[in-house]
Amino acid sequence: MKVAEVGSIVEFKDGLQGLVEKVNENSVIVDLTIMDNFYELEMEEKTVVNHKRYKILHTKDA
Repeated sequence: MKVAEVGSIVEFKDGLQGLVEKVNENSVIVDLTIMDNFYELEMEEKTVVNHKRYKILHTKDA
């Protein structure tokens, strides 16, 4: 399993996307405010996602 790095964009839970701000042992902390429709979703700005639950869309190098 490839683990996201700080600065990566990940997708999880039916299309939600976020910017990885911190990598923990079993999860990442993701900033959701990068989504165009963030304010329409009425969600918290940040969330925790287990490494098994996301797909890396873009890395900071790509």
